[in-house]
Amino acid sequence: MEKANLRKAWGEALVAEGKSCRDIVVLEADLGKSTMSALFAEAYPDRYFEMGIAEQNMSSTAAGFALAGKIPFTGTFAVFAAGRAYDQIRCSIAIPSANVKICGSSCGLSDFGDGKTHQSVEDGNIMRALPNMTVLAPCDANEVKKMARAMVKYRGPVYIRINRNDLPVFTPADGEYYIGKIYPVLDGKDAVIFASGVMVSKAVEAAERLASESVSAQVVNVSTLKPLLREEVLKYAAGKKAVVTAEEAVRTGGLGEAIAAMLAGEAAVPFEQVAINDMFGTSARGYDELLERYGLGAEHVYRAVKKALRK
Repeated sequence: MEKANLRKAWGEALVAEGKSCRDIVVLEADLGKSTMSALFAEAYPDRYFEMGIAEQNMSSTAAGFALAGKIPFTGTFAVFAAGRAYDQIRCSIAIPSANVKICGSSCGLSDFGDGKTHQSVEDGNIMRALPNMTVLAPCDANEVKKMARAMVKYRGPVYIRINRNDLPVFTPADGEYYIGKIYPVLDGKDAVIFASGVMVSKAVEAAERLASESVSAQVVNVSTLKPLLREEVLKYAAGKKAVVTAEEAVRTGGLGEAIAAMLAGEAAVPFEQVAINDMFGTSARGYDELLERYGLGAEHVYRAVKKALRK
C-alpha cells in the first residue's frame, strides 16, 4: 500500500494555504526542520517567526496575532505543545476562543527513539478537555492537507496531532474535509472499529484477518476527536454486534471513553477499547515495535473485536 509522510504533508499544506491566504503566519519553537514548517519559512520568510525554545511565549504571541486579525499556526512537538504551553493555551487561546491553530507534531509514540520525554501519549486528551478547543487526528498525508484547508476556514482554536512517520494512505487526495464527520474506510456488518490516526491502518489489518474468518468488521476513521458528534457515532454503531475503539493515546479522557459515554443508554452493544494503559512510552528501535509493546498492534485490535463478539 502507498505510504506518505504526514510531517512533509503538513509543511506542504502550510505553503499551499499560505499562498492563497496572506493572513496566515507561522510560529515555530526551534523545530521547523522536524515539523516541516521550514518549508513555509522558505516560501514566505516575512510571515515566519522563529520563537526559539519558548513554547509559552510562542503561544501567547500567536494569540496576539489572532487579535490583530491574522491566522497564526504554531508548531512544535506534541508533548511541548500540549504540556509546556498548557497555561498559555488555556488562558490566551482557549478562554477567548482565539483563532489560533496549534500543530502538535511527532505525537503519540511516533518519536520512537527519544523515549518518555518526547513521546506524547496524552496530548490529544489534554486538548480535548479544554472548552472551545477543536482537536483533529489525521490518519494519512492526504487528510493532513484537507484538514489544513478546513482549519483555515474554521474560526476558533484548533489542535492537530501530526504523526512523525510514513503511514498508509486511505483517504482520497481530493474533496473537502468536514470537522466532526466520521469517515468510513471499510464496510462491515458484524462489528465496527472506531479508529484514529495510525490505528486506522491497524484496524484495517485486523478487519482483513477477521474477514478471512467470516467476520465482517467495519472500520471508520474518527479524525475529529472533538467535537465528537453523537449522531455520527450512533449511526455507525447501529445494528452492530460489537463496538471497538482504537487510539494511540492513554485510555483516560480519550476517544474510547468518549464513545463509551455516548453509547451508554443508547445502544446495548458489547464494547472493547484498544488504548495505552496508564503508562508513558520508552525508547525503541522502531515505531511498530512500540505499538506492539503498548498493545496497539493489529493483533490487539483483532483480539478486541473477537472478545466483544463473544460477550
